[in-house]
Amino acid sequence: MKELTHYYNKKDILFKEIEEIAPKDLKSRKKIKIYVATSIQKEYYAIFIIDSKSRFIRKNAEDLMLLLENLVSYQEHNFKKKELLISSPICSKAKKLLENDKWRVRVDFM
Repeated sequence: MKELTHYYNKKDILFKEIEEIAPKDLKSRKKIKIYVATSIQKEYYAIFIIDSKSRFIRKNAEDLMLLLENLVSYQEHNFKKKELLISSPICSKAKKLLENDKWRVRVDFM
């Protein structure tokens, strides 16, 4: 979580509160880190961190969107900002699909 706060501090985004959600709580077995955060400007963030060696493809993007729906129902809150922090290569179709759904994809994390 420390790396996450440093990363967003460099982007001039300060969080008032950050909470980690276990994928098991969302009935998922994926190796992913999920954070729910509130910024000082009272914007609600859903942050997903994926660290894998294989390419992130369109099917993974669709799974991620389903995971977000589970998070929305689990937290009973709709998030204004949806962010994917990824260290592996990402397929252009997957990136376009996420960006069309108002996701921010950041590849410069880690």
